[in-house]
Amino acid sequence: MTIKNTKRLRHHAWALCASAAMAMGLTLISSSVLAQSLPPATLYKSSTCGCCTEYVKYLRANGMKINALDHENMGAIKQQMGTSKAASCHTMKVGNYVVEGHVPIAAIRKMLAEKPNIKGIALPGMPYNSPGMGPEKKGSLKVLSINRAGNVQGVYVTL
Repeated sequence: MTIKNTKRLRHHAWALCASAAMAMGLTLISSSVLAQSLPPATLYKSSTCGCCTEYVKYLRANGMKINALDHENMGAIKQQMGTSKAASCHTMKVGNYVVEGHVPIAAIRKMLAEKPNIKGIALPGMPYNSPGMGPEKKGSLKVLSINRAGNVQGVYVTL
């Protein structure tokens, strides 16, 4: 190998290392920015519900700051927040929106980024394969949108 080829090889190796380091740095920065862009949330739940506690852990692990409050009359919370027509076991207020049930973080991020003119989103009931309930099965969860009047208006996103 000539000296010229050795220098060229060394140059390419350094360029490759620099590119990899830059990519890793951008990934860390974008993850940090993404987590910071989520507003704090208040989640209302029953003190006796274990899946609600698991859902809070899931949200925190995905970068959300959650204030979890035990409430003994969840029906009243759902009426007040306008989610009673798509009820699940817990209700969360995040930014100007309401999130009902075990909604995946991807749907919450989508809603906060797109800022649709809705009251919020819901995953009614307690689907086994939703966050906090069991292993997620991609493509099986239909997250609904709730209009300002508190009525279900259709599927917001399928995850």
